[in-house]
Amino acid sequence: MSFRSTTSATEYTVRGFKIVVDRHQHKVRFIFDPTKAKVSNPDIASWLKLVEERIGLGPISPEPYWGFNDLKYVVGSKISNCFYVIADSKMERKREFFLYRELYILSGFSFERFIKCIEDGAVLIDFDARSGHNHGTKFRIRQGHWRELFSDFTRAL
Repeated sequence: MSFRSTTSATEYTVRGFKIVVDRHQHKVRFIFDPTKAKVSNPDIASWLKLVEERIGLGPISPEPYWGFNDLKYVVGSKISNCFYVIADSKMERKREFFLYRELYILSGFSFERFIKCIEDGAVLIDFDARSGHNHGTKFRIRQGHWRELFSDFTRAL
């Protein structure tokens, strides 16, 4: 069994999942709406039928969410100060080599801007849960949006 999904706050996935930033309750919610699933795709229609048979098509219960305070602590402690590297890569004889083109030192992380980036679809949430090999949940910044999260960025290379 597995559950893998790249989920945004700006659109539903083909299976009907979406992220909702609830500023009133101070939560980032993960919701399911079966009416948004792309049932024109036979694989999705088959999956949705299995979900209906196994647990029904109501809201996820309990609903998964991340509280702002917990998220602020976890995300802020991981990326409050970091580097952003731009590199070219190539494969030679099954080995990967990198040529580093640019290096930026990022600081001044803003949690409010992080939440705004989630709302705008610049930050996605990746789920990668598999039986026996769970990679967990990740928040992923779309390429080119890192400047929206930090107030200070210095090019070092």
